[in-house]
Amino acid sequence: MGGWAAPPGPSYGPPPGPSYGPPTTPMSGPPMGDYPPQQPTYAQPVPPYGQPPKRSNNGLLIGMGVAVLVLLLAVGGLGIALLAGGDDEPEVTTQPTTSTTEEPGGTEPSGEPSPDSPPPANNNAVTAKYSSDFEEVCAGGAILNAADYTAGSNTTKVYAFSNSPDRASDWRTRSVGYDKPFYAKSADFTTVSVVACLTTVPGSEGTPKKCDYKDRDEKPIQVDYISSRLDVAFYAAKTGQKLGTGDQVNAPANRCPSYISYNSSTMKAYAAPDEGAITAAIEKFLS
Repeated sequence: MGGWAAPPGPSYGPPPGPSYGPPTTPMSGPPMGDYPPQQPTYAQPVPPYGQPPKRSNNGLLIGMGVAVLVLLLAVGGLGIALLAGGDDEPEVTTQPTTSTTEEPGGTEPSGEPSPDSPPPANNNAVTAKYSSDFEEVCAGGAILNAADYTAGSNTTKVYAFSNSPDRASDWRTRSVGYDKPFYAKSADFTTVSVVACLTTVPGSEGTPKKCDYKDRDEKPIQVDYISSRLDVAFYAAKTGQKLGTGDQVNAPANRCPSYISYNSSTMKAYAAPDEGAITAAIEKFLS
């Protein structure tokens, strides 16, 4: 906000009187007529608050020019005081100051964090725009607009993701439990509070199954389709805090799928984890 300042108030004290200099007489030169020579006189200072100066017998003998000048100075001083003063007291604008005085029953301000303060937020947290953004939890992040996790709640919503050894940073959504209370539609991602992350157990890969396909150019190719086992870990979506683990889940490769996503460099593809086993692991964790 802008501010304004009132004009300065009157200076309290006697208005300035005429400058004192050498004594003056009404006229210079020898006395006139039969009047005896007069002693020089001095103008009296103007009293405070614009009151007219007191008269003296000697002052009657001062020349009219000097008397008028003194009167004009006195009146001028009064006019200035009225203009600068006024009926109301002038407003005073003050700047805020920082006080270090301790309040009764309080403590002195300190820049140190309180021991009871919550820990800093996850620096890798993001705001989700889609349900697939919840994969960031499996990569060490968190979801700022996820639901708060409450242990033992029967309304907890869960998303599940899995990766594979040759695509460790590629987390794929595993939609399971369509008829279960923990299921959440993709449009309802802000209701999800728990994320289940499934990772392949090193050395658990089975013997590859050879599957024949045709690529996009209709050229015949063969892909190694691999079974494995996966560990399950549960995380609070909003904080990224690990909540616990679940039973291992199998990823069977009993038969070649109709469509397959494979690594063109290694010509390998890892089987998807069993949906029923994922559902069972989630229900056990929430029970």
